[in-house]
Amino acid sequence: MAGIDRQTGRLLDGWDHVEQSVAVIMTTAFGTRMLRRWFGSAVPYLLGRNLTTQTVVQFFTGLIAALEVKELDTGLPREPRFKITKIVPSNASEFRVGALHLEITGIYMPRGHLGDFTPLDTRTIVLRQGKTGAFETVG
Repeated sequence: MAGIDRQTGRLLDGWDHVEQSVAVIMTTAFGTRMLRRWFGSAVPYLLGRNLTTQTVVQFFTGLIAALEVKELDTGLPREPRFKITKIVPSNASEFRVGALHLEITGIYMPRGHLGDFTPLDTRTIVLRQGKTGAFETVG
């Protein structure tokens, strides 16, 4: 599966495309895409809240739910090439300044979008808040 990098316009394929896809799903609020009202996650609705343990758990729940929901037309998860196995806040001491960096570890299945869920390996996506407050991938 190939796509286009949102920042540079270059072609993306493989793992780079999965990283971007996860970031797009996480940062798109439900109801903001005209023909795909259920695309996205609840995570944008959590931005601006106090960074407590409860809010972090809600972030985790929102991310997992968004990636695991099956599309009605295909029956595949929203991002079928990546299955989350663990989410860890990368540095809990940053909570005091309102920063949240997440390390999302999961199984990478490069042909998952074709229905072949054979795992290739385990990979980690690091999401951090950028200068604008929006999440971006690091890597």
